[in-house]
Amino acid sequence: MTCYKLSDISNFSHIIAGVDEAGRGALAGPVYAAAVILDERSPIEGLADSKKLSPKKREYLSKLIKQKSLCWSISSIEASEIDNLDILQATMSAMKNSVLKLQILPDIVLIDGNQTPELEYKVLTIVNGDNLVPAISAASILAKTERDREMLNLHCLYPHYLFNKHKGYGTEEHITLLKKYGPCKEHRKSFSPIKNFTNFTSINLR
Repeated sequence: MTCYKLSDISNFSHIIAGVDEAGRGALAGPVYAAAVILDERSPIEGLADSKKLSPKKREYLSKLIKQKSLCWSISSIEASEIDNLDILQATMSAMKNSVLKLQILPDIVLIDGNQTPELEYKVLTIVNGDNLVPAISAASILAKTERDREMLNLHCLYPHYLFNKHKGYGTEEHITLLKKYGPCKEHRKSFSPIKNFTNFTSINLR
């Protein structure tokens, strides 16, 4: 793997894969990563950091990305595997898997942040890349919408935790519910404050 500067991108062909993750800082649920190769002949208006978009706008753009990009892929790592690997390695694994699943080989992979998985491609990490690079913005949107959809599924299994509202992040409401019910199997046991609990819910709360 060789890393390059942003100014070097123009030296390569225009098959650029953008990669980003969603859910790295959550207390529960999987971490997701997406990789997207946009079609320069069919630009998508409104791409931005997924966190700055409304859920309705993210869903709209997610459909456009899937329809208009040259190719895209999404990967995830479950909470139990996050505990086995640690969150950094789990995130890197999800990113790597998303790139390897692409049906088109990229000339260069642009990754949001300052860390990268081991890949046999030219790689560039870009801090704030989800705001600066359309392909990374698109990956951010796909990862976020797919993870939010999964958290809604988990809400159906564990409604008492209100995963539909906070999506597993450590909000005050989520912490209050953890204190009341204890964590479930979808909580990341290696994370604070989850690791401080000794009472784990073993059944679905309906």
